[in-house]
Order: sequence, then C-alpha cells, then structure tokens
Amino acid sequence: MPASRGHTTIDLEARQLFCERDDRVLFDELDLRVKNGDLLQLAGPNGAGKTTLLRLLSGLNRDYEGELLWNGQPLYDDYSSYSAQRLYQGHLAAVKKPLTPLENLRWLVSQWQVAEDDLWQALDDVELGGFEETPCQQLSAGQQRRVALARLCVAPAPLWILDEPFTALDKYGVAWLEQQLQKKVEDGGAVIITSHHALENIASLQQLELGSVRA
Repeated sequence: MPASRGHTTIDLEARQLFCERDDRVLFDELDLRVKNGDLLQLAGPNGAGKTTLLRLLSGLNRDYEGELLWNGQPLYDDYSSYSAQRLYQGHLAAVKKPLTPLENLRWLVSQWQVAEDDLWQALDDVELGGFEETPCQQLSAGQQRRVALARLCVAPAPLWILDEPFTALDKYGVAWLEQQLQKKVEDGGAVIITSHHALENIASLQQLELGSVRA
C-alpha cells in the first residue's frame, strides 16, 4: 500500500543481514522490506533470533553485517528522525512499578507531544479507567502490560515494532490489540511483530520464518 496523502512514507528495508550471537549464526543473507499498510509477523522457534532482529530493525543493536535503510537512506544517517517515526516495545512491559499508569504513560510517550486528556483517554481505552493513579506495583501483570500498550493509542509513530505484545493479556486485551493492529495498517501505518498468537484475520499479514539456530 503506498502512503496516502498526509501519511508519512514508511519504507524500512534490510539487505543481506548477517548476525551471530555466542558464535552461533542467527540469520544470514536476510532480506525484508516493510512499507505503508504492511503487517510483518516474525515466526520461528525460540532462539531463532526474532527479538534480535526486532532490535536491529529498531536501531537499538548495531551488531550485524548488511544494510538497514529507511526511506532509501542508511538508517543511521539520521537516526534521531527515524527513532521519532517508530515505536518499539520490547518483550517486557517496561513499566516502572512505583509509578502510576498515568505517570508511566507520560514517560513512555515523552519523546512526543501528547495532550494530558489523551493520556487519560488512552488508559480508559485499555480498561484502566479508575486505576490511573494507582501504583503499578498493585496491578496485575496483564494490567501492567496494558499500561505499556496504552501508548499505541496516542504515540504518533507510523511504524510499530512490537515484541510479544499479547503476553499476559486476557481475552479482552487480546481482542483490543488485534483491533489496534488492524486499524494501524488500514490507516496506512505499518507493524512488525513477534508473537505466537495467530493473526490470520488481518488481511495484510505477511510472515517471515526464521530458521533454527545453527553453529
């Protein structure tokens, strides 16, 4: 899907990526490309390098050979601009437990300008209304995950890079996140995700299978 009028152009490309960890090759000669409207699910067994690949694509790990391009230019030529266009969420919720959901959400979206009313609405959207000022250490694992996911409602980044975001979510949370992924790509954004959760209902879904770790 090309970028529609008013949408940021998304063109993240990896060429001939090679990465090894602890003397084991995770992937070699790996090519991929993600553009507006794409949802790419990374699949494969544990240890195949899915999280490592996500971190490379996010610009958080430079331990690789090959090329990473953003809109046709080397990703690190203007990394600050790229980092403002992508939202990365790791496998852990990255919630500071002594802080409240509202305080955490302010921190999680601090690189963007987000109105306070929008933060309250985002927490309500993820079924945390009434818990906005409760310390996160008093919340369940699923609620803490929803605090982190609430930023999907307000962060203006056109590209989402998500590592196992369905972890610890209940039935409502799973359905809500599926809807957010669908809406993101339908609106011309793009998503790269690792998950064991089936996403067949999303029409634009593509899958990239990473192989077993080899010596």
